[in-house]
Amino acid sequence: MITRRKFLAAGGAFAGVSFLEARLVAGSQANARIKLGVIGCGGRGSWIANLFAQHGGYELHAVADYFQEVADACGDARKVDKARRFSGLSGYKGVIASGVDAVALETPPYCFPEHARAAVEAGLHVYMAKPVAVDVPGTLEIEALGARSTANKRCFMVDYQIPTDPHNREAVARAHAGAIDRIGMITTCYLAGRFGDPPKGPTAESRLRHLVWVNDEALGGSYHVNACIHAVDAGLWVARQRPVSAAGKSAAGRPDPHGDSHDLYSLTFEFADGTVMNHIGSHINAPFHVRCVAYGRTGTLEIGYVGNAFVRGGAKPYDGGEVADLYAAGAIRNIASFHASVLAADCANPTVAPSVTSCLATILGREAARAGRRITMDELIKEGRRLAPDLSGLRA
Repeated sequence: MITRRKFLAAGGAFAGVSFLEARLVAGSQANARIKLGVIGCGGRGSWIANLFAQHGGYELHAVADYFQEVADACGDARKVDKARRFSGLSGYKGVIASGVDAVALETPPYCFPEHARAAVEAGLHVYMAKPVAVDVPGTLEIEALGARSTANKRCFMVDYQIPTDPHNREAVARAHAGAIDRIGMITTCYLAGRFGDPPKGPTAESRLRHLVWVNDEALGGSYHVNACIHAVDAGLWVARQRPVSAAGKSAAGRPDPHGDSHDLYSLTFEFADGTVMNHIGSHINAPFHVRCVAYGRTGTLEIGYVGNAFVRGGAKPYDGGEVADLYAAGAIRNIASFHASVLAADCANPTVAPSVTSCLATILGREAARAGRRITMDELIKEGRRLAPDLSGLRA
């Protein structure tokens, strides 16, 4: 069985792709590179640091992780000066003050609003993982920070991979142009395995590595907000609108859970124009499968993280092709796009708005499923519930 871990590990083959040095930017040397700090150097953080280095247009200048040994491992691999390796909860401050031009945020997502705020206030460009936050206040803060970055001529990118694939993009473009007529229903799914969820220790320290934090809503948002968001974001990309409500059920199906996140989800999202979107998510023991299907009056569209993207029937069918190696290929495309945007001073920051919408939608789904009742987006935003992880006893 192909698990999520095996699938993502296979994507590492893309890491050998080489890239040209950065192009000439006004007022700089022809080989000038963006000074980058990476905040969060665990599995994906260290991996994506290598992709930034392989691009050729970045200098990895500083790193931070809660765990000093993790920061050192990343720093050793990328030859970062030991004086620019930081740790503890406040390690991100050292990176921001180290003279970097941009930061890549790869921590558990409860950190993102705080870290992004500090980076934007320091005048830095921001590249961040998803989800942008774990709760409504944090998500809305990211929305404001994205707008502030645009006003200040700074780039702010959120790293989703599905919208970067050429076949996905062409299929969605045709649907948006009316190829399958009006879309009445969308279905999305995210099926994968679970992450380790060991007994809790005296502090949250043991929950901060190896993706254990996905099991804790206040640290990682939940399996739905952290993982299902890929599929939900794809559906919202097709729908081009924010859901007005969600209803459904969820449960914890993994054996002996210690975190409070559920891992089985069945949800229905409603949109103002009458479109409905059904989502299922299973994070127990399934082959990795992330798909989105849209049903129009005259045809269907399929896109995803795996499999083929295509349009069947309708006015302009599209045979499409395989969505290949997306975990790595999508990140590589986003890293290149971020670099090009910084050099061109193109600060429109188009990934922020959809990333905020998908985060709010998955939070809405998480809350509706746990409550077992219909909740509207207006109710969710008005309540504005904040999730506060217990960080007592952790190293500052």
